[in-house]
Amino acid sequence: MFHLRQHFDYLLVVCCFSSMFPRAGCLPRAAWTGCRRILSMGNFTSSTTRGLSNAACAQYVQEEVSQNCVVIFSKTTCPYCTMAKNVFNEIGAIYKVIELDEHNDGTRLQEVLAQMTGARTVPRVFINGNCIGGSSDTKQLHQQGKLVPLIEQCAPCCTANSSEGSGSGQFASAK
Repeated sequence: MFHLRQHFDYLLVVCCFSSMFPRAGCLPRAAWTGCRRILSMGNFTSSTTRGLSNAACAQYVQEEVSQNCVVIFSKTTCPYCTMAKNVFNEIGAIYKVIELDEHNDGTRLQEVLAQMTGARTVPRVFINGNCIGGSSDTKQLHQQGKLVPLIEQCAPCCTANSSEGSGSGQFASAK
């Protein structure tokens, strides 16, 4: 049986929420989809989405790439990711790896990386805060002799030893 009070509460929530945004397009797609799920389920207090928001994911990516000289966004089962890591291992560079398939917000991080870099594929390799591309780009820069000079140019914030021992911009043989 449908109660008038429930109907009024539902309309009140929908009207209040929708008045905050002139149109659905101003919300990120994930947020809008999550809101529809909440309303259709009749649960106004919890969300079906978990973890970081897209904005928080973007901030996380920015922090990681600005605080570490070399950052590789990777997946553990990806052979191209392994190839990129092997290039840095070969030259003795220290790097930070973020395994998206083991991260709670890996899917969202990958979406943010796609927006930032124009490519959704992994690996996404950053040196000194700039995306250099994927494994083929990394390998090509190494073969051209341009990869080591990029690492050596790391900003002072990136060359200080980090507490995690990775992404310092130094080479393992220099320690």
